[in-house]
Amino acid sequence: MEQEDFVEVHGKRIMKPFVEKPVHGDDHSVMIYYPSSAGGGMKELFRKVGNRSSEFHPDVRKVRREGSYIYEEFMPTGGTDVKVYTIGPDYAHAEARKSPVVDGVVMRSPDGKEVRYPVLLTPTEKQMAREVCIGFGQAVCGFDLLRCQGRSYVCDVNGWSFVKNSYKYYDDAACVLRKMFLDAKAPHLSSALPPTLPWKVAEPTQPSGLARQGSAIIGTFGQCEELRCVIAVVRHGDRTPKQKVKLKVTQERLLNLMLKYNGGRPRAETKLKSAIQLQDLLDATRMLVPRARSGRESDSDAEDLEHTEKLRHVKAVLEEGGHFSGIYRKVQLKPQKWVKVLKENGEGEEERPVEALMVLKYGGVLTHAGRKQAEELGRYFRNNMYPGEGTGLLRLHSTYRHDLKIYSSDEGRVQMSAAAFAKGLLDLEGQLTPILVSLVSKDSSMLDGLDNASIEMEEAKARLYEIITSGNKKSNAPVNEETPWMVDAAGLPSNARELLPRMAALTKKVTAQVKQLAKDEEESLAETTSDEALPPYDQAKALGKTNMDVDRIAAGLPCGSEGFLLMFARWKKLERDLYNERKDRFDITQIPDVYDSCKYDLIHNAHLHLDGLDELFKVTQLLADGVIPNEYGINPKHKLKIGSKIARRLLGKILIDLRNTRQEAINVAELKYSQECSDISSNFGDDECDSAKRCRRMSDDSRKSSEQALDPEDHDGKETQYRLDPKYANVKTPERHVRTRLYFTSESHIHSLMNVLRYCNLDDSLQGERSLVCDDALHRLYKTRELDYMAYIVLRMFENTEVAQEDPRRFRIELTYSRGAGLSPLEASPRYRDHTLPIMGPERLQEADSCLTLDRLENMMRPFAMPAEDFPPAATPQPFSGLFTKSGGVLERIANLWPFHKQANGKAS
Repeated sequence: MEQEDFVEVHGKRIMKPFVEKPVHGDDHSVMIYYPSSAGGGMKELFRKVGNRSSEFHPDVRKVRREGSYIYEEFMPTGGTDVKVYTIGPDYAHAEARKSPVVDGVVMRSPDGKEVRYPVLLTPTEKQMAREVCIGFGQAVCGFDLLRCQGRSYVCDVNGWSFVKNSYKYYDDAACVLRKMFLDAKAPHLSSALPPTLPWKVAEPTQPSGLARQGSAIIGTFGQCEELRCVIAVVRHGDRTPKQKVKLKVTQERLLNLMLKYNGGRPRAETKLKSAIQLQDLLDATRMLVPRARSGRESDSDAEDLEHTEKLRHVKAVLEEGGHFSGIYRKVQLKPQKWVKVLKENGEGEEERPVEALMVLKYGGVLTHAGRKQAEELGRYFRNNMYPGEGTGLLRLHSTYRHDLKIYSSDEGRVQMSAAAFAKGLLDLEGQLTPILVSLVSKDSSMLDGLDNASIEMEEAKARLYEIITSGNKKSNAPVNEETPWMVDAAGLPSNARELLPRMAALTKKVTAQVKQLAKDEEESLAETTSDEALPPYDQAKALGKTNMDVDRIAAGLPCGSEGFLLMFARWKKLERDLYNERKDRFDITQIPDVYDSCKYDLIHNAHLHLDGLDELFKVTQLLADGVIPNEYGINPKHKLKIGSKIARRLLGKILIDLRNTRQEAINVAELKYSQECSDISSNFGDDECDSAKRCRRMSDDSRKSSEQALDPEDHDGKETQYRLDPKYANVKTPERHVRTRLYFTSESHIHSLMNVLRYCNLDDSLQGERSLVCDDALHRLYKTRELDYMAYIVLRMFENTEVAQEDPRRFRIELTYSRGAGLSPLEASPRYRDHTLPIMGPERLQEADSCLTLDRLENMMRPFAMPAEDFPPAATPQPFSGLFTKSGGVLERIANLWPFHKQANGKAS
């Protein structure tokens, strides 16, 4: 059986993304099928042809029906896989290369060879190589190794396979063969000869220093600073307005649909999100909505008229040709009333729902402009955040010295922003779906939701409403002109109360114009004689859009796939919700939504020339600049409380990232020092001095520490660190290692993190401490207020190798932020022909000559961050749990039997 997002064989179901491999070993046509939530489609892997190793087919959703295939879960490896080559059970050579599943472009050297870099294997991986060699009875073989979520898995074994371009491999092979011959025929000579070839020259020594790094923004703090870590928290790109429709349904057709998808449970809520489920809902809705409106109804029919209009709205949304694909659209059906009815077999009674609440959420789709913004920001990071090494980040990443992990919330626009950013950051090609599945991890618990602070946010909104409607902005606390942000509702315009009626009037004016534009479209739809003329929506097509639809704009239609009917529904709902005429009451929570719609139409639908839209934007912006920041806290202490609740997990993860980077850097420095000491002690012979002995002990301790760090089973819940083989990597600075952690989220987490950074010193436990943000930046943030699409906060950590390891100044933190696409659509010139507003450059959060140490940042952020011990251990992929779970002690004893060069690996992050 095959459905949209899974296949089922003999009762066993495997969900997409999955890999489809031919049973026949000589057939190399391997397919990867992606879920609709990531855009769908299929990637075909094949033997390299020119500079291609795979192709993405966005319209292929069904598995192959001819032939026999093996289906396996797809394993994300961060865009890299490892090729391992054995020569007998006691030797293995490993090389890393760019994975073909990302964009299919083969990286080649100037002489046309595929670019690969020797890497160190962990003890577990060495044992796996031994078992593959023995198990397959193939002394000389090669296999592919996938490193996924801290574990390694063999996915392909090839007999009689050799390394194509490595002198080291063939020299080592000669040594292995020589030892085999001597062990068999002249064992007395085997132990007497050196392990290396007699003609082999000494390996070239690596440079002692790492690439010197300075700050591209603040300045250089000495010539021995090295970039160690880049952490960025980024808001998603430009999107369509988020929408919601609520209506009560009593129609049997809709109630039966609810029971169909909730297992027949009369009191259970149903969520419809897949293409099949939404198609069923669309079919049912088409049967219930009249093709044309009747004449003027009487007042007694007003309720039925409103219900029909909402059903028409639902139908219009579902017929929008895939604009709201699976990860953007959701329908909830919540039963509210029930009756007792006889069972079909006549034996007893059962409950039957007779009324349910339907909630349709849609919109919030990443636009073509949002995708372009994310890609451009990724390119900016690539060129500006990693200075100092020739080709910069791309070489750092391809040589296995860039530890990159990208996290996203569960929202589709955030996931796609992360994928587009990764495409620009790593200079990838092709569509976003393979990049999303291969490189982006979802973590909704860290990057989604406001539930933890919902009570405090409601308090802020209530206080804000009180201040606006009373017209009294004054606080009991005296206002300090040097710190104007320290009062309640800072930034709110003094005439906010007077602006509300003007805002409502202009909203009504714009709505009336859109209604007129929708009239012709409605009449055209009413003339449609068959629902078959309306194609079912395509779950994934919207995710492939990269450019604005020039033809639609030239035809005078709204940008994207939003028709005039939906555009009118959007504005009508805003008009109705903003101001209740009967109660003469304004709902200030609608101000951000009106601002959102207004800005969207100014950017994407300026060609419709809606009269009054410019003025409405100016009025709404004044109110939104005061309302939106204060929804996350009415004053600085309240902002700190809310921010710490929303971003608590994210703050904890950032501190873990920084601590692990520091520990890794210290481990590398100690190992390097201990190796130098070992060289010194070897020169003393029997007369070894005390200093040399201490160095030798440190060398032994560091070696053991590094070996243990190579084994992921010894560090449950932590990320495994992989490294180049420094002796053979042909890289000037093989020990240089940079950790990058990218967190893509929504506006709420950007505001929350920023509020903690600038107001953390107001906490009772930190009284007397200075803010992490300098006064100049506090003034700029007060005037900025809106953190727009693609706004970001960056923490970069530098290590000063000239100071002692115990010196707090050894690790320095640089804080910067960007307002994102903060340019007003009324100020852009020319009027952004491609609908893409530019992203503002980074700004300092510290004084240019300041030095924020990691110790101080930890001290200031710790009270608001989730403790490391509260984080759950990293999850093992369920289908593979239990594999290679030998204890660290066993693995270490096995590893000691192997003649591998043991090199520091740094502590897992």
